[in-house]
Amino acid sequence: MFGSLMPREGKFFNLFDQHAAHIAAGSRALASLMSNYANLELRQAGIDEIDREEKNADRITHETVHLLHKTFITPLDRDSIHQLITRMDDILDLIQDVAESAMLYDLQRITPEAQQLADLNQMCCERVQAAVGMLSDMENAEAILKVCGEIDQLESDADRVMRSAMSRLFRDESDVRQLIKLKAIYELLEAVSDKCEDVANIIESVVLENA
Repeated sequence: MFGSLMPREGKFFNLFDQHAAHIAAGSRALASLMSNYANLELRQAGIDEIDREEKNADRITHETVHLLHKTFITPLDRDSIHQLITRMDDILDLIQDVAESAMLYDLQRITPEAQQLADLNQMCCERVQAAVGMLSDMENAEAILKVCGEIDQLESDADRVMRSAMSRLFRDESDVRQLIKLKAIYELLEAVSDKCEDVANIIESVVLENA
């Protein structure tokens, strides 16, 4: 009797979709920030936009966890819901870390490799949004798995760019301070694609368990 009075599913998929939209918007803002880095006004606008997206996504994460605690029957395994929303939140946290670190380190220039990593991250994040958007209907299982495979490939591409960037950095950069700054930015950028792959792995597990 008590169970019948509890909410059955909540609006988890709507919350996932909203969060994923903020991830994609944050990734676009970061790619734009990198391409307009020399323009101080546009740089600050990009940082402000990323901050807004992160704060909005953070509220959705808290709402999802709160809903999870009060929902009796969930549409997916409870642990999967918690893992998915927290790993999604990690993506935007790292995007914000990239933008803030570039500012705090007083980074003077953006390299082509950093721009390429930001562009790859944008593609990863937009595919995360696509996969999450199909998750409410397991008729989409094949399409979801295909998008997850694309995320895995993009993460591998980011790994290759990262290795090339590090090789060039240690070979050609004579300013030690600039080397340290760029190394940190490269690592943060590459970590964004890693987190996208983590989300893709969770989504794949959900699909394989429920399709």
